[in-house]
Amino acid sequence: MALAIWLSLALFRGGFFRVSDRLLPDDGGSHQAARVAAIIPARNEAESIALAVTSLMRQEYGGPVRVFVVDDDSSDGTGAIARAAAESEGAADRLTVLRSAALSPGWTGKLWAVSQGVREAEQWFPDYLLLTDADIAHDASNIRRLVALAEEQRLDVASIMVKLHCESLAERLLVPAFVYFFFLLYPPRWSSNPRRRTASAAGGCMLVRPGALAKAGGIEAIRSEIIDDCALARAIKQSGGRLWIGVSESAESRREYETFGEIGQMISRTAFNQLRHSVALLAGTIAGLIVTYLVPVALAVTGAHLGAALGACAWLLMAATYAPLVRFYGLPLAWALTLPVAAAFYMGATVHSAWKHWSGRGGEWKGRAQDPGHR
Repeated sequence: MALAIWLSLALFRGGFFRVSDRLLPDDGGSHQAARVAAIIPARNEAESIALAVTSLMRQEYGGPVRVFVVDDDSSDGTGAIARAAAESEGAADRLTVLRSAALSPGWTGKLWAVSQGVREAEQWFPDYLLLTDADIAHDASNIRRLVALAEEQRLDVASIMVKLHCESLAERLLVPAFVYFFFLLYPPRWSSNPRRRTASAAGGCMLVRPGALAKAGGIEAIRSEIIDDCALARAIKQSGGRLWIGVSESAESRREYETFGEIGQMISRTAFNQLRHSVALLAGTIAGLIVTYLVPVALAVTGAHLGAALGACAWLLMAATYAPLVRFYGLPLAWALTLPVAAAFYMGATVHSAWKHWSGRGGEWKGRAQDPGHR
């Protein structure tokens, strides 16, 4: 059964693991004149906001770029640091810092901040909105390449999974697996295919046409979503929009996860929401993870003859699909064999996510429980 699952995933899951096919293309140096409004929701991001703003001010791009930072009730001087960063680049006139209004009922904190940024940016009449996070450092070519891709393929959303920080032991074990599992759930080719329902985007870096966003109902249409990037992509695709998602080294997340607990909290924030708070789906997910990722290892190590051979084949096939992301993150190829360990950790974090939801702390992030259950 485990080997059949991996043959099916490798052959019939849209080639989800072929990251080399989804690299953000280089536009060959062409310049566009489209107006780009970058919107950054920021809540207590003093450590990273300066780099995010500076990297956007330094874009090698032929069109105008304006940055809108929405200070979401920060207590660490995030807004002032953003202003100082723009001033140091001689670009204070290209930065707007908004103080977020009090969180409106029915909204998640991030989307409430984004909605205010979009509203302010629309007064500047941009051709594209760049929805990005406060911990993202953009290469000088990033906007140019995203706009060129969107223009060439007439996309309504062009999104990249930024390269995540991957230095600590916890990051090396779990970060490439995070990207792998995301693409397994949402194969990029399927998201780009208008004949398939699959829709995904990566919230750290999304270039969106304002008209497509408005046609999909605006940010308000997804105001309560915890997994907001995929919800936005789904709304835009359902309204007739065209999507593209890939990977790139032209934008990097500088958010560090030094411990396993920190990554566990990140996973727990959304995992049970992804399962629609269903106990049946939770049980099915646990069973599926065990059969798919743990049984091959158990058979390969403790099985006899045919069982051990089949288990080893399944484990090697699993590692082969993981290898492209292992290489993308600069890790030794043998690291691909650790995917079952990462899967066991993600399984535990998913159970923890359900427990947090049931205890009234679901979706907890920076002091807010945004997906609470009933105590």
